[in-house]
Amino acid sequence: MAEIKLNAEVRNEFGKGAARRARRANLVPAVVYGHGAESVHITLPAHELQLALRTANVLIGLEIDGKDALVIPKAVQRNPLKGDIEHVDLLTVKRGEKVNVEVAVHAEGDLAPGGNLLEYVMNTLLVEAEATHIPESVTVSVQGLDAGASILAKDIPLPSGSVLAEADADAVVLQVVAAQAEEPSAEGAEGEGAEG
Repeated sequence: MAEIKLNAEVRNEFGKGAARRARRANLVPAVVYGHGAESVHITLPAHELQLALRTANVLIGLEIDGKDALVIPKAVQRNPLKGDIEHVDLLTVKRGEKVNVEVAVHAEGDLAPGGNLLEYVMNTLLVEAEATHIPESVTVSVQGLDAGASILAKDIPLPSGSVLAEADADAVVLQVVAAQAEEPSAEGAEGEGAEG
């Protein structure tokens, strides 16, 4: 995964008023924490941060007062109406360090014929991966699966260097269910017979 570079500025003002002023200046308040170090309060350029966060579990290289820091987003607060980023919590990581992250699950392939439906019981998997090699997503084939079939967490192939971090490897992630047929109304049944 490519590392995205952002310039950060240390912030000394706190509270709602300071956060509003930062947002008006197209900056997003953030906090960097981890590795037992004291938390650092910063602001980041809003547009560049928005672009960076389009990639799940993005690796961000920050320059804070001339020092470099490698971080991943842990919590992103968005405005519920506009969708703008209001605040970000960033976790400091080191190259080679293992981190636990949630990775999106994608299904590919066609289910067995017969009107079956694929149900996502879990949309993400918790995996442990090296901080510089976090997968964006995992893909599992559902080709030919019929009603009643399910895919467990342990059955999903993970990229090299990633392992399942969840204790419950037998958790159901995807399951195939039969489509519920609606009973035709009396008028609909008569109309269908008349056409033939």
